[in-house]
Amino acid sequence: MTVADSAALPAASASLPLLAARATAVKGSAVRDILAVTARPEVINFAGGLPAPELFDAEGIAAAFRDVLAEAPERALQYSTTEGEPDLRSALAERTGARGLATSPDDLLVTTGSQQALSLLATVLLEPGDTVLVESPCYLAALQAFSFAGARVLAVPGDAAGIDPDALDDLVTRERPKLLYTVPTFQNPTGRTLPGARRAAIASVAARRGLWIVEDDPYGELRFEGERVPWIASYDGAGDRTVLLGSFSKVMAPGLRLGWLRAPAVLRRACAVAKQAADLHTPTVNQLAAARYLADRDLDAHVARVAGVYRARRDAMLAGIGDALPAGSTWTRPEGGMFLWARLPEPYDTTALLRDVVGHGVAYVPGAPFYAVTPETSTMRLCFVTQTPDEIAEGLRRLASGLRG
Repeated sequence: MTVADSAALPAASASLPLLAARATAVKGSAVRDILAVTARPEVINFAGGLPAPELFDAEGIAAAFRDVLAEAPERALQYSTTEGEPDLRSALAERTGARGLATSPDDLLVTTGSQQALSLLATVLLEPGDTVLVESPCYLAALQAFSFAGARVLAVPGDAAGIDPDALDDLVTRERPKLLYTVPTFQNPTGRTLPGARRAAIASVAARRGLWIVEDDPYGELRFEGERVPWIASYDGAGDRTVLLGSFSKVMAPGLRLGWLRAPAVLRRACAVAKQAADLHTPTVNQLAAARYLADRDLDAHVARVAGVYRARRDAMLAGIGDALPAGSTWTRPEGGMFLWARLPEPYDTTALLRDVVGHGVAYVPGAPFYAVTPETSTMRLCFVTQTPDEIAEGLRRLASGLRG
């Protein structure tokens, strides 16, 4: 056989290199998987973490985009700086300062949703094997981000009010973690809010022990009742070691994919470099439209209207939850946000029960995936913001039927 003849034969297929270990070790989002299963219109879906779409200020957002594209298309459609558009960072700094935390535009980095902020922080802070402390239970996508970075994730003991600062102190001393991640206000998944005294104590632990705090606040503006609790970042000792994350996803529109982080300079600059490698910058037109919206519209008034609707929906869920769940169950009473957390008595297993419950035309998220270590299989998360009170009442009737089997 000549060389020419052999060249005409089909080449043997070589096996491709394997995926990185992290790509196969980290599971997909259980919530996303459930949402795909429960997308049927007849299912009343308490499983989502989505804001109510009928409450979006679609006209106001559309007007902001129209104005930006009409007045400065060459800017809106061009590349931007990695740190974010100055107009938007100035508006965000003003809003943050008005809520009790003095902030300059240079303190902020605009991100493509606050989920990107978590990814950037994991990139610049964590080496494989580093320890991260989280709440129990914890926001699921944060567990994904830290696990993807190869971190060892440990849960801080706590109670119905959240993290126990003394337990945190002991764990930090013993494990020497890089950071603590917390959603202290209207937490996902429980809806609970960490009291001010505990926030001050956590700030003190971080100052004494040398610990980064990542304070995630996507829900804090959605308060229905009670007094606002200051950010951990505002307490003594926390200013030079706390990263505050914010987002427009729950108060303006998640499709804009606009978040931000407020961080000390050395960490913020490192995150900017990591962002350059990830996506160069967050879309310019979205940033400018958001800045225009903040200049022309009253976002606080819009959020107040949304919170009023959400409160009525929370009240509807609280009114019916006792009849829907088995005797001996307990649940949270959130002062704001989007979620209610329930714990059924043993031996109920909410993961095992989900298929039967969906068969009755309603869905929830089993609590097990929200735990970093040992899951509590009798727990569930219920989102109350995307259904009307009548739909919530019907959904709870279906839930009761599904749990009875």
